[in-house]
Amino acid sequence: MAPMTPQERFATNLRRIRSAAGVSQEELGYLCDLHRTEVSLLERAGREPRLATIVKLAGALKTTPAELCEGISYVPKSHRFDVKKPKQ
Repeated sequence: MAPMTPQERFATNLRRIRSAAGVSQEELGYLCDLHRTEVSLLERAGREPRLATIVKLAGALKTTPAELCEGISYVPKSHRFDVKKPKQ
């Protein structure tokens, strides 16, 4: 199985946190001034989020950018991302 990309891990984190908060994609989009399709793309790893978008999402979901990016790190010496699979 191929390793997860940073976008896939972010998507997993976003979907989990949004669902736990009981917020729809449309509602989250409204709170963040994003279109519902943008939220959908982010949750399907179809788009890489910008920093401002991460901060908006975290604020709307009453969490932190760090929690949305949990499991994603960068390894400078090997010039690659280290993405940990979420716990099941």
